[in-house]
Amino acid sequence: MEKIENISTTIPEDLKKCIAFHGHQCPGLVYGYLVARQAIKILTLKRSRDEEVVAVCENDSCAVDPFQVLLGTTAGKGNLIIKDYGKNAYTILNRASKTAYRFSRKQHYTYKGKDKEEFARLDAAISEGSETTRERWHHKHLKSEDLLSRPFDEVFSTEKVEFSMPPYAPLARSEACSTCGEMTMSTKMVCADNGNLLCIPCSKKISTDQRKSAAE
Repeated sequence: MEKIENISTTIPEDLKKCIAFHGHQCPGLVYGYLVARQAIKILTLKRSRDEEVVAVCENDSCAVDPFQVLLGTTAGKGNLIIKDYGKNAYTILNRASKTAYRFSRKQHYTYKGKDKEEFARLDAAISEGSETTRERWHHKHLKSEDLLSRPFDEVFSTEKVEFSMPPYAPLARSEACSTCGEMTMSTKMVCADNGNLLCIPCSKKISTDQRKSAAE
């Protein structure tokens, strides 16, 4: 198997941290990195230890990971919100200043780097499905380096937006599901007709079984 070097020595140290966390270097990761860096700059952010910063991502792509590394927004803390619309758009909120900016990618990507012929060759190979593993990674690296060389405003539009600050991550005691017995966050449970509390999977299974019985 070919050895693929994912981390170049010429890229920024904070991007290397993102690559190490994500597992490889790719254009999607760079998009998120660019937004995170711009958000830090214009919102005067420090890495969120708790929920001081919130990221609302309109996709679930590689771009999400730099927000976890650089902004400290994570699903576990409740300050990383995924709205999977498939859009290259991200809203970053600063709770302290009650300020939010939405960043959205402007247009279809076109390579503008110095290796245009090589990029076109790799593009064609990938379109045909004939590329090698090394060629696929080289293509990603060329695109990543090209994106890093561009002014931010060439890649993303920036808009200050009105945004209702999301509530802090809720805390609630756990209760045992009356069917499976597994401990479940009480606010996520469903109250059955007989008053028993059920976890969502058990409530769905009971509903399905009831519909089948009614149809028989």
